[in-house]
Amino acid sequence: MQDFLATAIEHAWPAGTGFAVLMVAGLSLLLWLKLPLGERPQVRNTLIFWGLAFAAQCAAGVGHALGLPRGPEMLREAAVLAAGLAIIRLWGFVLFRVLLPLLRTNTTHFLEDMVVTIGYLAWVMVRLRYAGLDLGSLVATSAVITAILAFSMQDTLGNVLGGMALQADRSIEVGDWIKIDDVVGRVVDIGWRSTQVETRNWETVAIPNGVLVKTRFSIIGRRRNQSVQWRRWIHFRIGYEHPPSRVIEITERAVAEAEIDGVARIPLPSCVLLDLEAGSGHYGLRYFLTNIEADDGTDTRVRIHVLAALQRGGIRIAVPEFNVHTVSEDQSHRDAVRARETERRLAALHGVDLFRALNDAELALAAEGLTFAPFAAGDTITRQGAEAHWLYLLVVGEAEVFVEHDGGGRTPIGGLVAPAFFGEMGLMTGAPRAATVVARTDCECYRLDRAAFGRIIKARPELAEHIAPVLESRRSTVATALASRGVTGAVDASAGDLLNRVRRFFGL
Repeated sequence: MQDFLATAIEHAWPAGTGFAVLMVAGLSLLLWLKLPLGERPQVRNTLIFWGLAFAAQCAAGVGHALGLPRGPEMLREAAVLAAGLAIIRLWGFVLFRVLLPLLRTNTTHFLEDMVVTIGYLAWVMVRLRYAGLDLGSLVATSAVITAILAFSMQDTLGNVLGGMALQADRSIEVGDWIKIDDVVGRVVDIGWRSTQVETRNWETVAIPNGVLVKTRFSIIGRRRNQSVQWRRWIHFRIGYEHPPSRVIEITERAVAEAEIDGVARIPLPSCVLLDLEAGSGHYGLRYFLTNIEADDGTDTRVRIHVLAALQRGGIRIAVPEFNVHTVSEDQSHRDAVRARETERRLAALHGVDLFRALNDAELALAAEGLTFAPFAAGDTITRQGAEAHWLYLLVVGEAEVFVEHDGGGRTPIGGLVAPAFFGEMGLMTGAPRAATVVARTDCECYRLDRAAFGRIIKARPELAEHIAPVLESRRSTVATALASRGVTGAVDASAGDLLNRVRRFFGL
């Protein structure tokens, strides 16, 4: 019995088998610890395959000890061949799914399969050579078979070779956004036969590798030695009554100064006049998108900012000339609309302390001088240090107030919630803005400028005596609030005689 076991073990466990067992155990433990749960079944299946091969190897040893004819020898060779294939597969897992990701090297399953397949072929050749097979005659015979298969499987081989070409020149990588014909999506895998592309519509499109090799396609957002970003176009039309230079300036500044997620700061947005059409000019605003997946949503936010900026500037989007307006409005309807708007403006003015000394006629005159000024979320309403001789009445929305620092950066000092007002020192004294105000949400404002209010105060100069104390109280309150947050110097502490400053500013 002892001799039987020794003979069986000697035949089943040739030199190096113990080392192979330890190698399989170590690789399996490493993969089980490092791979995610979704990839562990592949390791488990490989281990089962290796276990069956090892069991077959042991069975071959038993058969040899029993003195069976050539069958045990053939079984052992097949078992050793299968065990070697399993070990090559395990090393492929370790190399492509554990080691290379640590080096932040982006690889695909296609490259992994190709390398492992080459390993398989090399191992098969080695075992055949050990079995005494003449590899020269095998290669000659296989060449004829290969020619027959190549002729009958031209398309399949074209796709496989196409995949190898894509891997070799790295023209497409996993994660790239590509456009081919009407398909736009992100590459998620490059396989043997096809490349998988996920679209924004939650569709996965399989594009044969042979098609990609033969057809022109675009890689979106990729430029050598540059960050990933994609130029987008926002088209709109404006009538010729507005100078193109002013339209371009307003739209470029609106997007450049706004805080819009996904819009690159460099290069800056630019607006161009694309065409001179019947009744209007065709404009295009170009900006660079940093999150390619959010193209439509970012385009929408940019359009909102452009529209709000044009409305603030008194510029309307052109109406196509072929539109026919059939709405009929009588005088009573127009009067009702005007009355509602006047009532809304008067309500906004009543919320401002500066105007409590105004009588009804003066308030009505101020209401007529108000200019509607909408802002989109993220727009800069006022900039610290700018000279703007007007006051804002916030009637809808919320805004954030910041103090800018000379060395860069800014400190939030509070928020404004409608109804509110700001910019009174600029309106009444011409003082530069003490802080920056940014729209937190979409805001609706009315703007009262120096010319509109000047008509009122010049008609009744004694209003300056009622306004000056309110300005001083407001200035003191703001300065105290800033000081409590550690911000000093933002408000003019040497305001002097505000009454005289108001009189000088309006020429009273």
